[in-house]
Amino acid sequence: MRIPRFPASFHRQQKGLTNARLDSEIHYNNNEPPRAGGSVRGGYAWNVSYFTQNLDHFSFTQSSYATWQQKYIWWDGAWGGAESGAPIFVYCGNEGPIQWFVDNAGWIREIAVEFGALVVGPEHRYYGESMPFGSEKESFSNASTRAFLTTEQAMADMAVLLTQLKADLSAHNSPIILFGGSYGGMLAAWFRLKYPHIAAGAIAASAPILQYEDIVPSDTFYRIVSQDFKMESESCFEAIRSSWADDGRGREQLRAGSPEYHARLSPLANLMQMESESCFEAIRSSWAAIREEAATGEGLTRLSEQFHLCSPLTSADDLIAWLETAYVYMAMVDYPVPSDFLMPLPAHPIRELCRRVDSLPSGSNLLDRIFAGIGVYYNYTGSEACFNVHDDDPHDMANGWDYQACTEHVMPMSSNASNSLFEPFDWNQTAFEEMCLKQYGVAPRPTWAMTQFGGRSIRSALRHFGSNIVFSQGDLDPWSGGGVLEDISDTIVSLSIPDGAHHLDLRASTPDDPPSVRKQRKEEKKHIKRWIKQYHKDREEERVNGFGFSSFSSSEDFVSFSIVLFAISLAVLATSVVISFSARRCTHQISAVYSPSLRYQLMGVRQ
Repeated sequence: MRIPRFPASFHRQQKGLTNARLDSEIHYNNNEPPRAGGSVRGGYAWNVSYFTQNLDHFSFTQSSYATWQQKYIWWDGAWGGAESGAPIFVYCGNEGPIQWFVDNAGWIREIAVEFGALVVGPEHRYYGESMPFGSEKESFSNASTRAFLTTEQAMADMAVLLTQLKADLSAHNSPIILFGGSYGGMLAAWFRLKYPHIAAGAIAASAPILQYEDIVPSDTFYRIVSQDFKMESESCFEAIRSSWADDGRGREQLRAGSPEYHARLSPLANLMQMESESCFEAIRSSWAAIREEAATGEGLTRLSEQFHLCSPLTSADDLIAWLETAYVYMAMVDYPVPSDFLMPLPAHPIRELCRRVDSLPSGSNLLDRIFAGIGVYYNYTGSEACFNVHDDDPHDMANGWDYQACTEHVMPMSSNASNSLFEPFDWNQTAFEEMCLKQYGVAPRPTWAMTQFGGRSIRSALRHFGSNIVFSQGDLDPWSGGGVLEDISDTIVSLSIPDGAHHLDLRASTPDDPPSVRKQRKEEKKHIKRWIKQYHKDREEERVNGFGFSSFSSSEDFVSFSIVLFAISLAVLATSVVISFSARRCTHQISAVYSPSLRYQLMGVRQ
């Protein structure tokens, strides 16, 4: 999920509107559905197809039947085919172009070869090319056109597409296994709960399905970002923390997290040793320095030049928001290997940032050191001549996700002065609602996500009706605090990577992957194998007994039951014949009694 980008004036009051985002190859334009043994078998090219969807799945007015083209990509290079019941792996599209996400979830294709799976990636409506009103401009032009951007509609899109795809392929015996990271992971988990007849299981990576209302403390996200920096460098942490100038807001001590939450984070706390005193202090002190410098017009000009900005700053808020975005995203993608998910980055980008901050000579200007560090995120390739502080969304997700954050995905955020790297602030629901009304003409529904999908008392609820979901997370990922951190049952489990960041387990494997992520992927494969095995067992039992439910542990048990049932049926039939014959005799006797002529004779009355 991305960090919603709202006006700087609101950002100053309400920095916590953080909703994260996830992670090409050759594209083949092809409107045909996938098939076993397709033209790209053995290759790595994605096929591109389009599926006609209804605009509104939940009403029956004339306008709801308007249609649009949903993009989906697929790869059948390893598929074993419908005849063999080979599985279908589905990546649940996030808040951006589907190709970008699947290219940053390469592990799915890797294990598709092992499982002989077809891989399909439906694109989420209102993102990428999947615009219900033709273009992005038209689709987001007003409140009426934006109204069909909801998670419920997107999940229904996926349900309709996958159902039709299985029918077109005659793949009724092919189990569907869902994968997703971040918002896509949330969709995977919710889809499995909403449509268990369509999906046999779900790997929900870095899925913060509990980051709503007050289920987790509102300061959780920024606290974990801060811990990531502290783990690399105590001085780096203090530097960023001190950089925010105190404006009198946000000093209230927020309540601590649950004991379970602190227990999960204690391994991280134990690792928070000083690595670079100067880096920590430099970043923490920079916020106050920025605000002091920006107090005059000349100071804003100097800051614009010092940070090589393409256009002059008009406020300190813009620069601070730009820097904060980088620190947050670097925590999210603090991978142990190089990546280009959000930006081209080295392995351990936070560590590299602190190395650069410390590399300048003693006595260097504080903000020069900050600029040297921030280049790890915004200019690691060295190709940027200047920077636009308003352009931190290279994947063009702002329209869609900022709107969703203003409607049903309201995730309260705050920054606690006692544990955060950032300027302190409290969650202000009133200010948030005012901003959403001004920006999109909608009032947020902060309780709708938990009403629709559930989250409170999740253990007792899912233990009784949910199954076949793996919630995975990396402890370095700021979104992990809003995830499911403990096993709920034998079939709804939580797996964690102590040194992993945002959905690291879904990324393509490399020789440099830490042992922890390799271990987790093995565990996830075990669950997938079990889901597929159970699916085929259930289908076989349905084929044998024809009832559409599984009641017998083997076909022999069913045959024995059938013989007994047949014998009972014969006995019931024989009893029915006897009763019928007796009933007829009684009927004749009764008819005689109630015949008028006979009745008079019996009474001795002459007619």
